Amino acid sequence: MRHHHAETHFSKRIGWLRAAVLGANDGIISTASLVMGVAAADATSESILIAGVAGLAAGAMSMAAGEYVSVSSQADTERADLARERKELEANPEFEHRELSRIYVDRGLHAALADQVAQQLMQHDALGAHARDELGLSSMHAARPVQAALASAATFSIGAALPLLTVTVAPSNHVLAAVGGSTLLSLTILGYLAAYAGGANVYVSTARIIFWGAAAMAITVAVGKLFGAVI
Repeated sequence: MRHHHAETHFSKRIGWLRAAVLGANDGIISTASLVMGVAAADATSESILIAGVAGLAAGAMSMAAGEYVSVSSQADTERADLARERKELEANPEFEHRELSRIYVDRGLHAALADQVAQQLMQHDALGAHARDELGLSSMHAARPVQAALASAATFSIGAALPLLTVTVAPSNHVLAAVGGSTLLSLTILGYLAAYAGGANVYVSTARIIFWGAAAMAITVAVGKLFGAVI
């Protein structure tokens, strides 16, 4: 008896995964860097926590607004392209058929077969065929502004909460070390989960996120120490 099994593909996760990883990464790194920079300037524990909470709120709203505006612009472009393609199909279907056929020839089909494939696909769903094969659009990768905004804001808040929690439990004279260590641990976990969810190389993803997180914190601490000494 022959068994069939469905293959697991990860590309359908690209939209929400990108927004979620970006949000969590920004939440962890920006908030950790912020509180470490303030702590390096010899601020009080209360000031550090207030700065962190303000950073969480501002960052989550900024991420949500930025993702919504960015993905909405992408969605507007996609709609405009589809509207233009729909008009071209109505005005000159023969040209559009030849155009689609040439695309399939360029991908390796013989001219006769390409012409037959283009004809059958256009009879089934002309706009869908051109959207997919000419414009490179698909429902799997369609822009979803609200989903991207909510995912970014939520994951940013979760990520930002981790260094803030460390600030509340760590002794005031060990805030820098505690936040730095917990942040690197959080980034390691995030890198692993992001790579696992996306089917990517775990080591490369984790090393990349740790490197840039450590660099951001180091630079912010240096700036905090500099301004703390000047002021």
